[in-house]
Amino acid sequence: MIISKENIIYLFDKFNTCKVLVVGDVMVDSYLIGKVDRISPEAPVPVVALKQRDNMLGGAANVALNIKSLGAETFLCSVIGNDSQGDLLIKLMDKSGLKLDGIIRSNERITTTKFRIIGNRMQMLRVDEEMDTDLNESEAHQLLGRISELVADQKPDVIILQDYNKGVLSSEVITKVVELAKKNGIPVAVDPKKKNFTTYKNITLFKPNLKEICEGLKIDVEATSIQSLQKAAEIIHTNQNIELVMITLSEHGVFFSSRGAAGITSKVIPAVLRSISDVSGAGDTVISVIALCMAAQTDPFLIATLSNLAGGLVCEHPGVVAINKTELLAEAIKEFENAII
Repeated sequence: MIISKENIIYLFDKFNTCKVLVVGDVMVDSYLIGKVDRISPEAPVPVVALKQRDNMLGGAANVALNIKSLGAETFLCSVIGNDSQGDLLIKLMDKSGLKLDGIIRSNERITTTKFRIIGNRMQMLRVDEEMDTDLNESEAHQLLGRISELVADQKPDVIILQDYNKGVLSSEVITKVVELAKKNGIPVAVDPKKKNFTTYKNITLFKPNLKEICEGLKIDVEATSIQSLQKAAEIIHTNQNIELVMITLSEHGVFFSSRGAAGITSKVIPAVLRSISDVSGAGDTVISVIALCMAAQTDPFLIATLSNLAGGLVCEHPGVVAINKTELLAEAIKEFENAII
């Protein structure tokens, strides 16, 4: 398949007609930014003189933000605490234009917040305030009810399960959402973590990184060995009945494997060289582009190529940022026009 400029523009225009349902762990990314010019007399640690506070949407909320930035309509489902950080998360969503319909608030949970202490433009420390136990029966029931309502009313083109091991995607929630998607003919893309790695079955696309696939399958996988990557992907295709497997490999790019009627085909797509500033949130961008390409019924290997490019682009910016659609389109035309995949 030869990619033309017209193909790329058509795909990006098609994003505007897509609806995406995101389910998973949401959080606040909080940045405490200041200057360091002395060491504490109390302990051998730097003293950060606070100059600025920034709060951003993180986790599955950042995925929803990426999808919105790409022009699609997004619906976000999660459970947060009935606390001050939950109030802040709701304000950030409202300010970003994200719908609040799918957010459940619970008195039994706290809202996950990652505090990053930045001194002299370097991260000095991260403090996580979180709760990672699975949803209780009442919370899971409310969440699944809200998801069912949104599927029935909005008819999303694709569902993303964004897992950060914070308890929203329990095995029960995962299984029932996948069953609901199957019943309604909706493809499912998953960004997994170790805890429920093998619970994800009968889905369309599975996107672990190298560390996650080693931990999830309990095997050693070499980033630079195509045979090693193929072996891992084959295990997932077979044991979990998954059609598409994409393993992100950081500076080595991505490995993509597709199972079809003719068997399994795979390839490694090299990373585009970038000036890396911050890798935070890159995985959120990758799964967002993957899902929209799936909704637009794009060629599987173009899905991998474009999402790989998008992940690299956001790494050029400090902090967790959503992808810029105009910038991604220009880069895609520059990198892929007349390419063969």
